[in-house]
Amino acid sequence: MSHHHYQQFFDWVAGSVPEAIKLVGPMQIAPLAGDAGFRRYYRTNTAPSLIAVDSPPAKENNTAYLNTSHALQSGGVRTPIIYAVDAERGFMLLEDFGEQLLLPLLDQESVHSLYDQAETCLLKIQQLQPNIQIFPDYDSQSLSDEMALFRHWFVGELLGSSLDKNEIAMLESLFASLVENALEQPQVLVHRDYHSRNLMLLADGDMGVIDFQDAVWGPVTYDLVSLLKDCYIRWPAAMVRQRTLAFKGRLLEADPSLEIGDHEFLRWFDLMGLQRHIKVMGIFARLALRDGKHNYLQDLPMVIDYSLEAADQYPQSEEFCRWFRQRISPLLQSQSWYSSANKADL
Repeated sequence: MSHHHYQQFFDWVAGSVPEAIKLVGPMQIAPLAGDAGFRRYYRTNTAPSLIAVDSPPAKENNTAYLNTSHALQSGGVRTPIIYAVDAERGFMLLEDFGEQLLLPLLDQESVHSLYDQAETCLLKIQQLQPNIQIFPDYDSQSLSDEMALFRHWFVGELLGSSLDKNEIAMLESLFASLVENALEQPQVLVHRDYHSRNLMLLADGDMGVIDFQDAVWGPVTYDLVSLLKDCYIRWPAAMVRQRTLAFKGRLLEADPSLEIGDHEFLRWFDLMGLQRHIKVMGIFARLALRDGKHNYLQDLPMVIDYSLEAADQYPQSEEFCRWFRQRISPLLQSQSWYSSANKADL
């Protein structure tokens, strides 16, 4: 960031602090670790502290962030209060949710109450009304485009392999059935990255939600599978199944007109997870190779395990599972991120 840009940003932040918030000595802003995007975050030395965001409008969809934030807040979901915005320059001043991500708090004891809270919050998100002005449809094109990242970035760029036309046809047939599985579900508001690094425990005990700017109108199991088959922490399959069906029970209580059998809901959930994890293999490879964020490779072994476990259970994905084990698994052995993860499991 140029000195001139930083000075403009700093001056805007200093001039935008609401009256109710006290200055503690001369204004200061301290940089915070960023996420996978182009936004830069800073914490102010006010009381209470605030988060100042420099989010270049050409690179980040700030309008979607603001619209989604208001929509979620209208449904009683805690997202950071927006104190000030300069839309043209992409500057924002937000409530500070603190540091307490869900991920480090999770263990065998805490998981049930924390996930109960996260699922209650998810139900609130899913009860919001459709708004076509704000939320695009998670349509077959978007779902397919995401899965195409697997072939290009994971198989091609990361593993250095190319597929023949039979392999491509097999993948396209699987992808078509995964799209069908997504579109036949009840459609609701989908956060799209609803997991333990985007949920926070706030000082007042409430659950806060961040990183929601990519929200879409899509399948009811999408956020649930992001939460329960989290790419950064793993839970026993029996617990995931039990929580999935308990959530289905809460959905049916909220909307008695829904009729969904357990087997159907589990299939929706597992195959939705497969769609998501095929996409994630491509995205984590791209984050490492294109964006230099190599730590994402360490999270790939778990994503691969999730994918194969789900694919193994359903007729429409069995062939993919066999193919992956025969054709892709041998290529993984030479990858340092894969072999080191597997040694750690032994």
